[in-house]
Amino acid sequence: MRDTELYRHLLGLEAPWTVSKVDLSVATRRVDVWAEHKKGATFQCTECNAACGLHDHAEERVWKHLDSCQFATYLHARIPRVQCAEHGVGQARVPWAEPRSRFTLLFERFAIDVLKETGISGAATILGLSWDETQHLMERAVARGRARKAKVIPSHLGVDEKAIAKGHNYMSLVCDLKVGTVEYATEGRTEASLLSYFGPFTLDDVVKVEAVAMDMWQPFISAVTRCVPYARDKIVFDRFHIVAHMNGAVDIVRRAEAKALRAEGDETLKGTRYLWLYGQENVPEHQAPTFDALKALNLKTGRAWAIKEMLRELWDCGTLDEATAFHRRWHHWATHSRLQPVIKVAKMVKSHLHNILTYFTHRVTNAVSEGINSAIQTIKKRAFGYRNAEHFKTAIYFHCGGLDLYPALPSHGVPG
Repeated sequence: MRDTELYRHLLGLEAPWTVSKVDLSVATRRVDVWAEHKKGATFQCTECNAACGLHDHAEERVWKHLDSCQFATYLHARIPRVQCAEHGVGQARVPWAEPRSRFTLLFERFAIDVLKETGISGAATILGLSWDETQHLMERAVARGRARKAKVIPSHLGVDEKAIAKGHNYMSLVCDLKVGTVEYATEGRTEASLLSYFGPFTLDDVVKVEAVAMDMWQPFISAVTRCVPYARDKIVFDRFHIVAHMNGAVDIVRRAEAKALRAEGDETLKGTRYLWLYGQENVPEHQAPTFDALKALNLKTGRAWAIKEMLRELWDCGTLDEATAFHRRWHHWATHSRLQPVIKVAKMVKSHLHNILTYFTHRVTNAVSEGINSAIQTIKKRAFGYRNAEHFKTAIYFHCGGLDLYPALPSHGVPG
């Protein structure tokens, strides 16, 4: 088989396109392939798909293709320009690449597979591209996927935040709790940040929102209240954030008690910080005897921990009435504990009780959002952090957006 015919098959070229020349350089380990079309061929207008005659050709362009025989392979062609009766002169589509791309469809699809497994720098090395070229491929994939995605607001939303860098530099995330995808990412964690998500949707769209899981961050509460009808009964304050507040109270009690005991020469609480942050079922087996002995002592920290563990049982109640009665008992114990950090959290819980107990109507938590947050943290570590918020946002959509990232192949298919 002649080289031209071989590369016509490798590139998947169909009439009217064919390969006119192949130049292979062993010294540079590079193959250059030239494609051309038959005389008299017609092409579709990119605006109306009408069959049009040739007007002229654009300057020669080069597209990077998948390596062939371990040689870097490049496709050269002059794109036809067609004369449309309705839309005038414009470039025709070529079957091997998307408009304005410098890569063939197969190369882009392979690049997306590589990017799913590694960061930009690693992918750039594997693909033989610059960092900027590889980042651009990711951005094209995300833009393609977001353009294809239906503009529908999910029925169950999770709202969370993610630190971009050190300091108070955050990104707000809106997740679909049912399918586990990031629907929206934007800089900041202000009311305006979340309002920008709801902005494009109509009242008929947002009325379909059934529940929104979030923490007790007032700007988020305000945004949802402004945009979602009957939001008071749809907002569910996330159990994990509430328990996190109680864990913070336990730690404050521990630090104060450890300081007081240390002043008396008692090191009982030394090195026990993380033990008190465990739930009972998560205490490591090798540390269980030590922790049981600590709990048996008459410690303020032990009492604070027990109050925290009882609060966790709230979400195990079967009905709203049971949960209401359970909270009443827990609140009495917490507020009579004489532990100020615990009392403070108990008052906070009571002030937000309505939207804590909406859990028993909707049965949603931000566990999905927290899982996505962990995945995003992995992405962030892989890239050694992000200075550019837009690049961070692109990576989040790429890995967590549930998008169809791949360019479509021609209807006749392209050989692999």
